[in-house]
Amino acid sequence: MEHANPAAETETRSAAIDRRFDRRRAESIPRPKIGLLAGSGRFPILFAEAASKQGYDVVCTGIRYEAHDSLRDRCASFETVGVSQLNKLIQSFKRRGVKKVVMAGKVTKSVMYTPWRFVRLAPDLRMIRFWLHTLRSDRRDDAILLGVIAEFERDGISFESALDYCPELLVNRGLLTRRPPTEAERLDIEFGWKMAKEMGRLDIGQSVAVKEQAVLAVEAIEGTDRCIERAGSLCKAGGWTLVKVAKPNQDMRFDVPTIGVATIENLVRAKARVLAIEADRTILIDRSDVVELADRHGLTIVAVDPAEVESNPS
Repeated sequence: MEHANPAAETETRSAAIDRRFDRRRAESIPRPKIGLLAGSGRFPILFAEAASKQGYDVVCTGIRYEAHDSLRDRCASFETVGVSQLNKLIQSFKRRGVKKVVMAGKVTKSVMYTPWRFVRLAPDLRMIRFWLHTLRSDRRDDAILLGVIAEFERDGISFESALDYCPELLVNRGLLTRRPPTEAERLDIEFGWKMAKEMGRLDIGQSVAVKEQAVLAVEAIEGTDRCIERAGSLCKAGGWTLVKVAKPNQDMRFDVPTIGVATIENLVRAKARVLAIEADRTILIDRSDVVELADRHGLTIVAVDPAEVESNPS
């Protein structure tokens, strides 16, 4: 018959008490907060998941009719605000004690030019002043977003890049799919790259569709998907190339080029043959699904190192 070891039992009980104490102490320590200003698409969801795993409480304000409702289950708190309610956006983060915010996701810019926009969007007074005075001479993307950041900073809230929390979403240089581009397609990539960079420098758009070194379509306020549709309608024979790049002075806090499954579906539907993106400055969402879909339809995806294209004298 075995005899109990009082010292061992005491040590075991003591260790269990210590573990419970450590757990309670950890639970009592508040997690750092990071704000998420969320638009549409998968990027805000992936950011929320990554930041939560890193120990942050993600405090999300989604743009109404844009942010996905599943963010409710991935964030410590979630609410939606209309895109034209600038003061309400800022106060939603201040009220919840947020000092740092990231932007993630797409916002439909063309809504700014719908009929009766002031009635339908119901902008608050801060947005009206911002739109009519701060942006009175320049309403391009960078001007708008940098202006919004400045408004937040006036209330003590700074912006960071969402990619600081999930850098793995940036695509590395190289061929992503099985089929490499042909020599003719490489010439289109080089030509389209120069055009796209110039459009980016002018802050017009990030994407250019090219066929045989002629521009089919240029992205502007309508976004990449509509640019793809237009290129497909103008080149029904197919076999064209889409080049999507970052702006020459890209601010990585916002409007970073992004592709995902929907991009590939649209390219396939429009009979594109090649997608060229900028390495280390393009977000790739759901990579395995994107590559599998592209390979299935014979679409080439290549992430290009800017130095290789920009140093080419052709």
